[in-house]
Amino acid sequence: MKGIKIKELIRECRKDQTQVGVRKIHLDIKEGLQKHNIKLGRDKLFKFAKENDLLVKKKKLYHVTTDSNHGYYKSPNLIKDMLPTKSEQVFVTDISYIRIEDDHAYMALVTDLYSKKIMGYSIADNMKVPMVKQALNMALKNCMYNRESIIHHSDRGIQYCCPMYANYAQSKGFKMSTTEKYDPYENAVAERINGILKYEFGMNKIISNVEVAQKMMSQAVRIYNEKRRHYSLKMKTPNFAHINQQHDYVSYKRGLDERIKC
Repeated sequence: MKGIKIKELIRECRKDQTQVGVRKIHLDIKEGLQKHNIKLGRDKLFKFAKENDLLVKKKKLYHVTTDSNHGYYKSPNLIKDMLPTKSEQVFVTDISYIRIEDDHAYMALVTDLYSKKIMGYSIADNMKVPMVKQALNMALKNCMYNRESIIHHSDRGIQYCCPMYANYAQSKGFKMSTTEKYDPYENAVAERINGILKYEFGMNKIISNVEVAQKMMSQAVRIYNEKRRHYSLKMKTPNFAHINQQHDYVSYKRGLDERIKC
């Protein structure tokens, strides 16, 4: 009977976050375990999940969305050696591919580097400037603090470097920053959040059309910001971290032994 109840608690956690790991689930089901007088530590829960085939199986899919072969000005990397200390100090951006039946689409994200909160997003059937501007405008509307000169960090893609977008972002008070070379750490957080939405929230599936993708994205971002715990946020959610600003930021560049997973 205890095994059945544990499975029920795990499945309940995965209704909204289908790919959430067992170590994070343990924090969410503590009250449920106590209510049913079940004593089960994190390691034993992991063992139980492994024995019952309840561990997450991850898949990877790659699609090129960055065209850096252009003549537009590329800003210096302003966050190369920087450790953010507060929310809305640095926004990181990225574009990712979405599979649509008989077509294709793309999603653009604007994420707060410190809190990992998704501040803005957009989905379109192309990778033109209006898509990334829409995501940036949403991010501005969702700002809670009156910060001056937020750093806008991106890869060297043409959408972010072209004057139409760069001038617009600067007119809104952003300081432009781009990666200097192909290094996975130079825009690691933006790419990681894109991956989380795809592989943990179903945005990697074949979706019927752009309208459905937009609805899925809206729900995924809400659940991600409100419920998805991060190791790098001391197991708090992005919303909590964004408001409370209590954690120390740890850079992915500190090496494999010190790197903190999302």
